[in-house]
Amino acid sequence: MKKRILLGGCAAILLAIAACIGGSLYLIDYALRPERQETDLQTAIKEECGNYPFITPWIDSLITHKALRDTFITADDGCALHAFYVYAARPTRKTALLIHGYGGQATGMLPIGYMYNRSLDYNILLPDLRRAGQSGGEAIQMGWLDRLDVKQWIDTAPSLFGDSLRIVVHGVSMGGATTMMVSGEKLPEYVDCFVDDCGYTSVWDEFRKELKTQFHLPPFPLLHMASWLCERKYGWNFREASALEQVRKCKKPMMFIHGADDDYVPTWMVYPLYNAKPEPKTLWIVPDTEHADSYHNYPEEYTERVGEFVKEYMK
Repeated sequence: MKKRILLGGCAAILLAIAACIGGSLYLIDYALRPERQETDLQTAIKEECGNYPFITPWIDSLITHKALRDTFITADDGCALHAFYVYAARPTRKTALLIHGYGGQATGMLPIGYMYNRSLDYNILLPDLRRAGQSGGEAIQMGWLDRLDVKQWIDTAPSLFGDSLRIVVHGVSMGGATTMMVSGEKLPEYVDCFVDDCGYTSVWDEFRKELKTQFHLPPFPLLHMASWLCERKYGWNFREASALEQVRKCKKPMMFIHGADDDYVPTWMVYPLYNAKPEPKTLWIVPDTEHADSYHNYPEEYTERVGEFVKEYMK
């Protein structure tokens, strides 16, 4: 009888471990390898124009004059990376590097690109992160390994816009987290400032929130196992992928923007990020605004606030 109980207990433990591993692998694939949406350029542009009708004449002009250009680089691990870029209407060294969010692609930053290019007269560079748009990549990297690719785009930018350029890095959602993650790295002197729009504190915090809201599950043991498996498979874990720790190291100016009603990347996340960031810094909590809708809801005020910020710090 005792032997049967012991065997039954061992079997139950093994079954639980197998279920945990299986669930963790599912979580990784669900989060980092969602079905890739192959959206052609015209469809993607049409979608952005539908959401932001006022950018349509600008987009039409870019297409007509073939001003929306492509460029590719190869990452250190051999992954092909793609970006769009647009020159300002008149020569300038001011350049905005714009980083899209989770599940999106470079075209999703065209409305912010309009703000910088059309309203503020900047050059713009819009990369496709890994497993997005025309870039390669086996999995979404949640900003952590993307920060190294963004560094490479920063190093490439002088070949596109001239050696005297000045750069602001501006990201939305996962792009905001990527912006904060790259801000803690050693960067060229020509990177002047950063704008984070609704980025998360860390991949661990964001996945923990999603595990609770989508699946009604606690973080232990699935999130712990998934983080460990992610490190074995992709070379990074959820805890080290921390925008919070990266902004602690950032000495350059940063503007934080977050919707007051954001429950996807909860609004509370912006406060520890802002508090961790050394001066200079500024914070705008956007009223009556959900996730990644700040520019959509308040395009004029967004442009004015960001314009004042970059004007102060772009050399």
